[in-house]
Amino acid sequence: MAKIQDDIATEKAAHEAELRTLNRPTIRDGASTPWGMAQVSRQFADCVVLHSTASHGGLHLDENANTTVHTLYRNENGFYEEDCEWAKIAHAFPHLFTNYERRLADRTLRDHYPDAYERVMGVILNGDQSHMRDRQQFERYRNDWVVISALNSDHHPDFVERIATLGGVRGEAG
Repeated sequence: MAKIQDDIATEKAAHEAELRTLNRPTIRDGASTPWGMAQVSRQFADCVVLHSTASHGGLHLDENANTTVHTLYRNENGFYEEDCEWAKIAHAFPHLFTNYERRLADRTLRDHYPDAYERVMGVILNGDQSHMRDRQQFERYRNDWVVISALNSDHHPDFVERIATLGGVRGEAG
């Protein structure tokens, strides 16, 4: 357990050190965004601004910068929300993000945009490389019996009993 905590602490320290080298000044922008009026904005580059609103936020690219985003990831209005779409910007402008952020972006793109990711990167993702691909694989077994639990048998020593349901559905149906 200490090793995992050490790894996390080391990664956090490296991320914080790298963040200090990036120039992301706070600007008073008050921009109108798809999420409302920006309360705080950080300039990642002349052409890339992160806006935070009372309810949500995201990145905005100017028209020229937006053409840098791969067409399969591009939003025509240049706005990219902060939960998932930010990863599209990290892919297009990796120099504006830390190593840690780039790793998160890669995972986010694989998890939320696997079709686009496969085409952009020229790879085929399997289930353990993308939550969405994993879910799609699981859904293929919707009409099959899927083991959802296993326990040591009280009736037959050295045996394991299994509980299976159609499609792996848990809980009461109805």
